[in-house]
Amino acid sequence: MDLVDPRIERYADEHSSPEPDHLRALAAETAEKMAAARMMVGHLEGGFLQMMVAGVGARRVLEIGMFTGYSALSMAAGLPPDGHIVTCDVDPKAEAIARRHIEASPFADRIEIRMGPALDTIASLEGPFDFVFIDADKVNYRNYYEAVLPKLAEGGLIAVDNVLWDGRMLDRAATDDDTRAIIEFNDHVVADPRVVCTMVTVRDGVTLIRRAGPTVAV
Repeated sequence: MDLVDPRIERYADEHSSPEPDHLRALAAETAEKMAAARMMVGHLEGGFLQMMVAGVGARRVLEIGMFTGYSALSMAAGLPPDGHIVTCDVDPKAEAIARRHIEASPFADRIEIRMGPALDTIASLEGPFDFVFIDADKVNYRNYYEAVLPKLAEGGLIAVDNVLWDGRMLDRAATDDDTRAIIEFNDHVVADPRVVCTMVTVRDGVTLIRRAGPTVAV
């Protein structure tokens, strides 16, 4: 399912600040060398993440699912000079591309790569984090969410990618593990009284989550 008319997507791309050279080079190598290149967030979503990081005034960012580093580099541009990103992954082929491009970028000192199962990495980290981006294996989305929520800073934000899953989340009869995981995750978050969430139709869908404030009696 095309969630956005390609003409609209192209117009939005043309009317967003241009992709910097270091991200353009990374995107080209990812397309050339990675079979799952579609997993890369790309120009529009990268710009969206940069805006969100800058908008919440984030200094500490946690990313679950680095892939080849496009999203980490995009978010790094929204950080202050003393900001820091911890990004997690398990794929050594993606890691090799990410490390090379991160080291060659203007933001190498802001990005720390942690390889290994993300739940183990999260458990080893001390919060709080001002911004968390979840974009990894779908079957663990709920586990990642539950692991990072206690480490979210006051006023912090979680962004979760692929929540529209090419429209397959509409199929309540779906039996494949990834689709079931996305459906169940979306249902869990919207019903969670601890948080407030908004699902936005950027690319393949991004849910923005923050802690719920105290109820005010009227």
